[in-house]
Amino acid sequence: MEKPLSIAAIKAILNEINQPLDERISIFRLDQRKGVSVALKSWGKRLEKQREKERKLKVMLENEELIWANGLSWIAGIDEVGRGPLAGPVVAAAVILPKDFQILGINDSKQLSSEKREQLFIEIQKHALGIGIGVKDQDIIDDVNIYQATKLAMLEAIQHLPQVPEYLLIDAMRLPTPIPQESLIKGDSKSLSIAAASIVAKVTRDRMMVEYDRLYPGYGFAQNSGYGTKLHLAGLEKIGVCPIHRHSFAPVRQTLNNSF
Repeated sequence: MEKPLSIAAIKAILNEINQPLDERISIFRLDQRKGVSVALKSWGKRLEKQREKERKLKVMLENEELIWANGLSWIAGIDEVGRGPLAGPVVAAAVILPKDFQILGINDSKQLSSEKREQLFIEIQKHALGIGIGVKDQDIIDDVNIYQATKLAMLEAIQHLPQVPEYLLIDAMRLPTPIPQESLIKGDSKSLSIAAASIVAKVTRDRMMVEYDRLYPGYGFAQNSGYGTKLHLAGLEKIGVCPIHRHSFAPVRQTLNNSF
């Protein structure tokens, strides 16, 4: 009588199976060992997560597919990060993806862990047809207001693309440019190109804030990215305002007023 495969061996095989109709699954289901049953259940959950990511990818490419069908190839997804913080720049990214882009797991950057964002950032850099970054610092934000600074950052990101896009998909914003465009509310959860731009902008800005944390310790910039957390507000009260704070934002303005 042939000795059955060990549970460890079955788990290793299941890790390589991505099709529910694989004949080995039917064979494993005949195995009465509890460990095999648990392994099959875990495999089923993994497969369902995989299918859900594939469904999500298909849905998030619907806007791009419609535009590609009209003969346009260079579609730039555009998003920004950093409108709400009390310190640091607003950063925008423009990303042009190829038609065969099939990386699973891309979503609104706020829904992803920092580790996952870093992984996807590398994949986007590797496969994107073009990436442009726009950065507007606290001085510009204070001068023109955060809304206008965001527009300027997005326009700069477009200018920094290696080629002029034929169409823009923008997260909840319209831009003063002759390039045809569409504004999508919550676009980072509806368009793969916008979601990719969201990830690029978020990772880029977070890395900048880590560097600022080294330059201006005491506010927790590496952890809070400049948002008004308890640590950040405590730093404002104790240390005062640093060079990257936005003077036009209420908590910073109040700190400045209290210093006189």
